[in-house]
Amino acid sequence: MEKYLEIIKNSYSGYWNYLKNEIIFPNNYDNYFYALIILSIAVWLLEIIFPWRKNQSIFRKDFWLDTFYMFFNFFLLNLLIFIALSNTAAQFFNDILAIIGLQISSFQLFDVDDLPRWLGLFIFFIISDFVQWNTHRLLHRVPFLWNFHKVHHSVKEMGFAAHLRYHWMEPVVYKTLLYIPIAIIGGFDAKDVANVHFFAIAIGHLNHANLGWDYGKLKYIFNNPKMHIWHHAKEMPEHVRFGVNYGLTLSIWDYLFKTDYVPQSGRDIELGFAGDEHFPKGFLKQEMYPIQTKR
Repeated sequence: MEKYLEIIKNSYSGYWNYLKNEIIFPNNYDNYFYALIILSIAVWLLEIIFPWRKNQSIFRKDFWLDTFYMFFNFFLLNLLIFIALSNTAAQFFNDILAIIGLQISSFQLFDVDDLPRWLGLFIFFIISDFVQWNTHRLLHRVPFLWNFHKVHHSVKEMGFAAHLRYHWMEPVVYKTLLYIPIAIIGGFDAKDVANVHFFAIAIGHLNHANLGWDYGKLKYIFNNPKMHIWHHAKEMPEHVRFGVNYGLTLSIWDYLFKTDYVPQSGRDIELGFAGDEHFPKGFLKQEMYPIQTKR
């Protein structure tokens, strides 16, 4: 128990020092705090210059709520619980393996350090995106998980910051299911992984932005605003009632597994889910919704 308490303590102090340095020293080339701000402003400017829904306000419905979600989920959540929880859970998992005489390296298929750097990053990106695509499907198909995912689908007007409106339990689910597939490869450089992750954040911002882009032929590889708008459609045909277009960064999984659905321009479709008129509007009530609801 003392070991786990030490991990929790170090996680809190370590991330606090990291976040403090991010804010105080903006000149670091890998500063995530200011990189997120710059990225968000850049995509927001694209929305203003090239708006798809021209009657949508620059400060759309829930703009400030989504902006708060963006910083909460990207930074404050890590400080409050996620880093400590992740580090503790990883150690607990390793300890369980040790009890039965195993360690995570026992399952390691290969070490990406033995590969060219670009190939290692490509493998990491493909595996992580595929696992997250499957996890996203689970969020729609498992009622317990869907109650958490409703927070993200409560968006009624799309904009870049809607990307990071999600319940704090979602990254717990994503990281849990992603842990073993990534661990059995091993050897990833933390900064390289962070850069891949930030690339995914950039694509996610664009997917949710008020932009009418599909990237031409690249739409069959990368998720895009015209495709992702249908993922948020309130009314769907019965044969796709569990959802469509689950891709986070890549759209290729949806085309391969026949979960793609772009029947027409989705510019003016209603967003949300059945019964969303009764869904809480504020941050705290939305965070408490999955706990309070019985369905």
